Amino acid sequence: MKLKIHNSLSRQKEIFEPIDPDHVKLYVCGPTVYSFAHIGNARPSIVFDTLRHVLEHLYPTVTHVANITDIDDKIIDAAMVEGVPISDITKKYTTIYNDDMASLGVRKPMIQPKATDHVDGMIAMIKTLISKGHAYDNDGHVLFHVPSFDNYGALSGCNRDEQIAGARVEVATYKRDPADFILWKPSTSDQPGWDSPWGRGRPGWHIECSVMAREFLGDVFDIHGGGLDLTFPHHENEIAQSCCATGQSDFAKYWVHNGFVTVEGQKMSKSLGNVLLVHDMVNDGIKGEAIRFAMLSTHYRQPFDWTAKGLSHAKKTLDKWYKIIDDVPQIGDVDNEFLSAMCDDINTPLAISVLHKIAKETPESLAASAQLLGVLNIENDDWFDQKVSISEDEILDLIDRRNVARANKNFVESDNIRDELLSHGVVIKDNAQGTSWSCS
Repeated sequence: MKLKIHNSLSRQKEIFEPIDPDHVKLYVCGPTVYSFAHIGNARPSIVFDTLRHVLEHLYPTVTHVANITDIDDKIIDAAMVEGVPISDITKKYTTIYNDDMASLGVRKPMIQPKATDHVDGMIAMIKTLISKGHAYDNDGHVLFHVPSFDNYGALSGCNRDEQIAGARVEVATYKRDPADFILWKPSTSDQPGWDSPWGRGRPGWHIECSVMAREFLGDVFDIHGGGLDLTFPHHENEIAQSCCATGQSDFAKYWVHNGFVTVEGQKMSKSLGNVLLVHDMVNDGIKGEAIRFAMLSTHYRQPFDWTAKGLSHAKKTLDKWYKIIDDVPQIGDVDNEFLSAMCDDINTPLAISVLHKIAKETPESLAASAQLLGVLNIENDDWFDQKVSISEDEILDLIDRRNVARANKNFVESDNIRDELLSHGVVIKDNAQGTSWSCS
């Protein structure tokens, strides 16, 4: 069965033809480790872990590389606030990130390189770009000269004005062209830095992925993935500097991007107080597989709106399926109709609808099929060891709010509160005496 995948570069769905059918190579942009990951950060991890499941089912060998950005201005700022070396910040949050993703059933990439381990390679690539006339140094900075690469903008489709505006930086005096981007920048005495031909400094963000992908996957590899927000300028810049450094016409054959995440119809923001951290959700007792399954209910290329109702529905579906696989011997292989859906640009909503059919008609294949989604991997007893994740006072407060909503005939709010309680493992029942609650 052939995998079809939407290629952001061609803007169409294509049959996936690996460079080497015996060894598929996948690179995904990883986290910048200075804080806890929210559900928006988790989406690409879930999406590309699911793609990896499919690739591993179809091909004998898959190498999955995802980097850790452990040198960045946000990391420097966090280290200064806490008064510790940046390595303390990055080690702490790398561990937390990997643990949080593991709770969602996301496997650690086979290779997880750190940017700070590859600075020498970045300096070498920058030297090559300068020698080939694609980069220049000025005032302690080294910049890639965008007009030197004719195909710049092919991935994002941005025109020149959009390119300059999209860079979101003030046009500096050391730039030859407003669209030029930084490969190397100077460090002050209180900032981390490395010796280089252009003085003590540190790499720009974009050069990191080009160097690490090339180190572990070669000049040209199969699939490059990441969030839609990385298309421009990050991925556009990766293509430009990589192709110019290697002389290849391609960097990756297929570019795959997942859509944005909102929460209850609103953009996540600190000001709205709706930033949902994976770490907190799991510590509050929400099942990681339920978080993953809820996210996979929407096609990866579409925007995903996180809702308490969606989480509740995901949990109830998985409850039902765990009961089925506990009752029915799991001796079946991956269902062909399910695999066909997964091979159609990782169409997880269609695949989930097939799983509902399998659960009724051929339940012996349920686990083998669902595991391509990264679910139904937990021991049955562990799955049903659900604990209430909020206090009794909080439960009673939510029940009071729901009763007020019902009295005001605000049934949408009433249903939302019921779903919120369910997401915390609390089931409520209405009767003549009022509302009672119990653990799910």
